[in-house]
This record gives sequence, C-alpha cells and structure tokens, in this order.
Amino acid sequence: MSFHGFFQPAAEGLRGVVEVPGDKSISHRSILFGAVSEGSVVVNGFLRSADTLATVDAVRALGVSVESPESGCVVVHGGGWEGLREPEDVIDVRNAGTLMRLLPGLVAASPFLTVLTGDESIRRRPMSRVLRPLEAMGARVWGRARNSLPPVGIIGGSLHACEHHLPVASAQVKSCLLLAGLRASGVTVVVEPGVSRDHTERLLLSGGARIQRIAEVGGSVRITVEPLEALSLSEITVPGDFSSAAFLIVAALIIPGSALTVEKVGLNPTRTGLLAVLERMGAHLSVSSYDSLAPEPTGAVHAEHRALSATDVTPEEVPLLIDELPVWALAAAKASGTSRLRGAGELRVKESDRLAAVAEVLRALGVRVTEYDDGLDIVGRPEGWTGGAIRAHGDHRLAMVGATAGLASSEGVHVDDVACIDVSFPGFAGTMDLLSSPEGDR
Repeated sequence: MSFHGFFQPAAEGLRGVVEVPGDKSISHRSILFGAVSEGSVVVNGFLRSADTLATVDAVRALGVSVESPESGCVVVHGGGWEGLREPEDVIDVRNAGTLMRLLPGLVAASPFLTVLTGDESIRRRPMSRVLRPLEAMGARVWGRARNSLPPVGIIGGSLHACEHHLPVASAQVKSCLLLAGLRASGVTVVVEPGVSRDHTERLLLSGGARIQRIAEVGGSVRITVEPLEALSLSEITVPGDFSSAAFLIVAALIIPGSALTVEKVGLNPTRTGLLAVLERMGAHLSVSSYDSLAPEPTGAVHAEHRALSATDVTPEEVPLLIDELPVWALAAAKASGTSRLRGAGELRVKESDRLAAVAEVLRALGVRVTEYDDGLDIVGRPEGWTGGAIRAHGDHRLAMVGATAGLASSEGVHVDDVACIDVSFPGFAGTMDLLSSPEGDR
C-alpha cells in the first residue's frame, strides 16, 4: 500500500541536532552473521525497517531464534552453521536486495534446499553474478532465465575455494562469496576492480575470521578468506546509517538558513565518499570522529547552507557513494554549472532503474538532465525550483529525494508514495518536520 505526501518548503531552513536510524547494511549483516555464530549475539541499534525485518524472518525460517525486545536491541541465538535447518517454505525477501544477494552465500554449504523470491523489483535483480561463482565452488543452483533472475534455489554442498574476479565492485556479491568461503576448503579469493563497502570484512574479522585485504596496482582490491569452524560474535553495535544521514546533510546544504548536526552516524571510509564529492562542490561541512578504531567508526557531521558548484563523479568513486547518488543528484541540481556522473550503470538494477528515475525526478523539478547508459549530465539551477509532482516508483531513496526537493522548493513537492520510505528511514517525515519547525531542536 502506498501513501501520498506533500512536502512544503522549509522557509526558515533546517536547524538542530539529530540522530538517524541504524545502518541498514550493517543491520542485515548482524542478523545473518549472528545466525551462524556460536551462541547468542546482542545487536544494539538495529534498524527496524521493512527490509531488515525480512532478514529476521529469513533466519527464523532457517531455524534460528531471534528475540526483539522493546529495549531497542535484537538478540540472535546462533547455533553455528550446523544449526541451520531447511526452510519449510519459500523465503520471501520482499524488497531486500542485500538479503537476496547474501543469503545464498550463507546457505551454500548447507545440505538442503533453500528457495528465495521477492517483490517485483527483486525479481528483476541480476543473480548470475552470485549463482555462477557459488556453482563453481560446489553448490547446486537454479534460477529463472537460465539461472540469472529470481526466484532462485540453492542446495548446498561440500565447497572448495575459488578465485573470483568481479567485473564490477559490489559489496553484496563480495559478501556472498566471502560467506561461502568461510565454509570452503582452501583459501577463497575475491578480486574487485575497485573499493566497495567493507562492513562484511569488519564484522567477520571481529568474529574471528581470517581475512586479508590487499590493494593492488591499478586500484583493484584482493580479499582472501580462510575456512572457519565457527564465528564468535557476542555483541554488535550498529551506528546511524550514513545513507539516511545523507538526505539531511544535502538538505542543509541546499536550503538557505540551514545548520544541522547528525550525531552517532557511521563514518566507515568505504561509505562516506559523498562527503568528499560535496566538499569539491564547496559544501560547508565538518566531521568529528568519536571512535575511529572501532570495527565501525562513528562520529558527527555538521552541515550548513552554502552555494554549491558543479563537479564530476568518476567511475572509481561510484562504489563509495552508490546509495547516495540519488541525493547527490539533487545537490547537483542546485549547483552552478553542469555536473557529470559516469560508471553508475549498477543503479539501473536497484529498487528501480535509479538512473532513469532520478532523471525523471529532476526533470519534474524543471532541471535539465541528459541520461546515458551509465550516468547523467545535470545542469544545475542555483535559483532553485518552484515545486512539482514526483513518482517514487516504490523506491525509498527516490521518495526521500522528492521529499527533500519539496523542502528546498518555493511551493512544495507532491510525492506519490511515501510509505516506501520505511524500508530504510522510519520516521523520516517526522525528523524533517522537527528540523524545519521554529520550535525544533535548535
């Protein structure tokens, strides 16, 4: 079910100090890795969203007990890999792309059948990039369209290590293969053409896995993992989601009168590429680190309104801000000059075709956009936009782009579906209302 929303201008800007919900990527991984850890794992700061609750339901279907106390944490009662059980029914990942890509690696060594499906957008997600490597390692796999699309089936088996060369840097594909590598004989190698987010490596290292990351000549990264009898995770703290914080940060930069601080947010350097791009555009930003030595560094980001200038986002940078590119495009739409994005073809197989959908959103605001197979040219409008009506295509990030555009408009923006925002940022509208109200947390 979808709900329409109308987002009015934040005439006095956004001001205050705020926290964002827990990181979605880390929340997914905490539940999945906790499910095969030896003993109970306490997950603090878990994001309770539609996507992550699908992951909770998935591991329960695999026989793992998960408690969700009201105190704000989740307890996963892991029983190791041997504790997994064959699901009695098909597992529906709903709209959770991370779950669809990682779960096959988790069950690749389990001697039973697991069948995965999802919603309409998930059933368009390319799966051959995980199924073929898992098959090469010894798992039996099936999928629609010659093993390339969901629904997919996996019967695990005795796995042997392989060396995988990924054509595109992908944290999801890499994570799937590293999980399988923990149960394979020999050393599994994953080579990426560039850097992708490393939440999996950090969590597995903290659980006792033997993983190495080696930067190679030319920018590629070689990750090796050795087999591990059992993960040993006892407590995981999930920081605030940088991808959610990105909408608040960009909103502050493009709305006059704004000055806000996002606290307790994750500052993993493989996730914060947006900050470097915004700084090139002249953004008024400052970052304070709380704990840079923890598995997931956290801190605060302060942003204030300032006129922005256009910049280019290169293919090498794309993996470091893949989820933030839609809201970066909104910043580019308010900047002086023409901003160019290249190497972002992966956006076409997200919850929607995000390249086409972002171009559609910007055009609805009166912004000139040229669309390419792997990117966009965006001609900025420093004077801003009046308003408009935006289709979210059921994509949470596009809905938040539309909402942010409404706050930065002169007359408001109508978004056709705001219910999908709960996939990653429950309470988003309320947070924006608080920051834009004269009586807000100022």
